[in-house]
Amino acid sequence: MSQDAELIVIGGGLAGSEAAWQAAQRGIRVALYEMRPVRQTPAHTGDRLAELVCSNSLGSALPDRAPGLLKAEIRRLDSLMMQAADEAAVPAGGALAVDREKFAEAVTRRIESHPLIDLRREEVTRIPGTPTIIASGPLTSPALAEAIAALAGKEYLYFYDAVSPIVEADSINMAVAFRASRYGRGEQEEGDYINCPLDEAEYRAFIAALRAAERIELKQFEQEDPHFFEMCLPVEEIARRGDQALAFGPMRPVGLTDPRSGRRPYAVLQLRQDNLAGTLYNLVGFQTNLKWGEQQRVFRLIPGLEQAEFMRYGMMHRNTYLNSPSLLSPTMQFRARPDLFFAGQITGVEGYVGNAATGLLAGLNAARLLRGQPPVILPPTTMLGALCHYVTHAEPKDFQPMKANFGLLPPLERAIRHKQARYQAYSDRALQDLDKMIVTEHLTETHAKIAT
Repeated sequence: MSQDAELIVIGGGLAGSEAAWQAAQRGIRVALYEMRPVRQTPAHTGDRLAELVCSNSLGSALPDRAPGLLKAEIRRLDSLMMQAADEAAVPAGGALAVDREKFAEAVTRRIESHPLIDLRREEVTRIPGTPTIIASGPLTSPALAEAIAALAGKEYLYFYDAVSPIVEADSINMAVAFRASRYGRGEQEEGDYINCPLDEAEYRAFIAALRAAERIELKQFEQEDPHFFEMCLPVEEIARRGDQALAFGPMRPVGLTDPRSGRRPYAVLQLRQDNLAGTLYNLVGFQTNLKWGEQQRVFRLIPGLEQAEFMRYGMMHRNTYLNSPSLLSPTMQFRARPDLFFAGQITGVEGYVGNAATGLLAGLNAARLLRGQPPVILPPTTMLGALCHYVTHAEPKDFQPMKANFGLLPPLERAIRHKQARYQAYSDRALQDLDKMIVTEHLTETHAKIAT
């Protein structure tokens, strides 16, 4: 490994490249390690940095959308990924989409030409004892994964993950759905769960649609070892086991009474609160690998979800990530070792921009640490601050990856009923709070130079 670098960054994806750039822009000498092409991953095809694997879309660019707000925030923090995306942008309506090759070329060119970044094409198999950022992604090499697991001293998650969808609470039809806990055992008087009841005809129609729905095709390396946990089976897999498999499984109605009929439903989908603000609810036991459009179509057949707004779709993929609520601080520091940072998908953040954003924060904070300055925690009213708070404060035993969404933000001081106006108010507040911190903490290169 490089002996003269002040900071080592492991991983040349979006998070690692962004982290290296941010630290170098603040005068820190960085050694950036990327194992490709010496050692390829099953998903990547080239040797460029920041290669986009799944899609060429970076999500909505609109300021009143959660992904758009996150982009606006990291633009204010001089994100390398946003500079490269603008250079490689292709027409995509209200979204930001890029030419994948041009995007990766733009990032690679900037990293290779930076005088303070030493790009090393070699695999890292152990964790350095000097200041380091690990941004090795969901396909972390086995040797490095073992080293991280040994350091964490806890269960290190490496499996084919099936994730449940999350819907916005306001989009659930409470004229049909009802609040209750099984046998009245909840902590809240009205019940901890929202329940969507189905009669027999509705249940059978749902099962038929679920079985016939299209699934996302797994990549070859995922097909070779579809390592499901029995407790985490996709709901469509359970449905294939028999007509009553769901009714006796995650959709069992026992201990519940539909207040409209006064009787136990034939089957029930339960939704559980997913954030402190109570704005997000996940579909309990509904891990799935259906195509996203199919999830919306099929799950909206369930009474109470006819107009459900999906804030996260279910998915199944090979994923390697830390139990971040047990291990990380919202500064992206490893709690047991402050000079070690993690960033990107390995922290439990989903989405290209979310990965880059956590890399930005890790690089910024690593540079501050090396300069003798305290690392910063971004305001929870910002999308990046809220995302980092979520992945470091969620319930450890139920922790699952999350993407940027407005449900993560604290409520507004004044309630706004109209959704788009509310989202715009969230964005306005976030950018105002971030701008204040940028100036007071000298977070950008310009303000840092002014401060010194």
